[in-house]
Amino acid sequence: MLELRNINFSADGKQILKDICYTLEPGKFVAITGPNGSGKSTLAKIIMGIVKPDSGKIFWSGKDITDMPINERANLGISFGFQQPVRFKGITVHDLLNLSSKSKLSKGAACDVLATVGLCANDYLDREVNASLSGGELKRIEIASVIMRGSKLTIFDEPEAGIDLWSFNSLIKVFHEMQNNLSGSIVVISHQERILKIADEIILLSDGMIEKVVPRGEPLESFIDMQDVTASCRKL
Repeated sequence: MLELRNINFSADGKQILKDICYTLEPGKFVAITGPNGSGKSTLAKIIMGIVKPDSGKIFWSGKDITDMPINERANLGISFGFQQPVRFKGITVHDLLNLSSKSKLSKGAACDVLATVGLCANDYLDREVNASLSGGELKRIEIASVIMRGSKLTIFDEPEAGIDLWSFNSLIKVFHEMQNNLSGSIVVISHQERILKIADEIILLSDGMIEKVVPRGEPLESFIDMQDVTASCRKL
């Protein structure tokens, strides 16, 4: 279980996140959406430990991880898919999948996971994860590597960014499969309605605050009032 207690963050003299309180239950698929500049990506990076909050606490399975570095959070079972995937000169796609799975993957197993993100493995396994790949290819390879980790919490920051329509349709299928076989929680930062529709819960951020929490199947006009949630969080 992930708990965010009174998270605040400022940058360049502007407050980006304001007193964020939220509890993510195990096994939930949650989508975070909102206008550009509302703090979505910053919140995702704070959960992963890429950015440190100015104040507030983050708990993972009851353990305070607020000051814990990224590698230790990863060892606890938290994974992150970047909006702009990282390139690795000298590392092949097969190498990356091996590192992600923490075991030696057979070519067949590597092919299977690449197929889930719509890539023909024979064309990619021996290629380097570098500038020779397009943004959409890198995005799908990164998603495959995150899947291989089988993490207790997987965070995707706008996974649809930079991919074509066919790839996006494959991405929706991947999230459906992850949700159906969920052994951990998924948090997706997204504007895409098709992703929002398959989430168990939608968090709407506005001006750095949680404005609405919408259960699956209900329109964004329906929401859980966050005032009581925030008040109870302040008491913790």
